[in-house]
Amino acid sequence: MEDKKFLSLAEVRDTLMERQNDGELTAEQKLSLEHSQKFARVDAKKARKLIKELLELGFVSEVNAIKIADIMPTHADDVRLIFSKERASVEKKDIEKILSVVQKYL
Repeated sequence: MEDKKFLSLAEVRDTLMERQNDGELTAEQKLSLEHSQKFARVDAKKARKLIKELLELGFVSEVNAIKIADIMPTHADDVRLIFSKERASVEKKDIEKILSVVQKYL
């Protein structure tokens, strides 16, 4: 079984740009690169630091931390939407913690 690694849009962009320098990208890779260039809001280094800091909060999963790094929410409703598929709802104080961490990277 293959190991899966989750990447933020910024990390996808950097990875595909490196591959583009090494040779031709496939059509899917070109579309992914274009999408990541348009929508990545921070660079890969900042995204990785943000994800690490969100994981240290203890209640944010890796998948949700990456979604947060990709979206960079500025409102509580945006954070609630990210966690809407979770069984438990996120408390207001936890949402405020997430927003304060994100604010440092904007």
